[in-house]
Amino acid sequence: MEDHFQNVKDYLLKLNYVITHENKGEGIIMISKENEGIKNMIIGVAPPILIMEQHIFNIRNKSELVYKSLLQKNRDIVHGAFVLDETGDKVIFRDTLQVENLDLNELEGSLNSLGLLLSEYSEQIINFSKY
Repeated sequence: MEDHFQNVKDYLLKLNYVITHENKGEGIIMISKENEGIKNMIIGVAPPILIMEQHIFNIRNKSELVYKSLLQKNRDIVHGAFVLDETGDKVIFRDTLQVENLDLNELEGSLNSLGLLLSEYSEQIINFSKY
């Protein structure tokens, strides 16, 4: 049986991410690469999928403008999307991948998508977090 957890961990190390926490039993890896805006990203290895979540900001003022802008930006995101947590207060970047055929390039593409999103959309994110 293939060790998907170890494969994902090996890919992350090849991509120079810092693993700040791991729990193989729960299938959880936490990574950071702060120069790309990634800090405490949670990666869940839960065959048949891999789940990636990065907290982006908290919504202080639940306005239609914020939600509309986030939904519109989702259209531009190459991989993944903005989602809300169960409380509706936290904006999270989330992506899921099939773990069975996962390769280094696919994982890198999803992670780069977040880095690109943060670099292109950072001013709006900062403004939304101040509302």
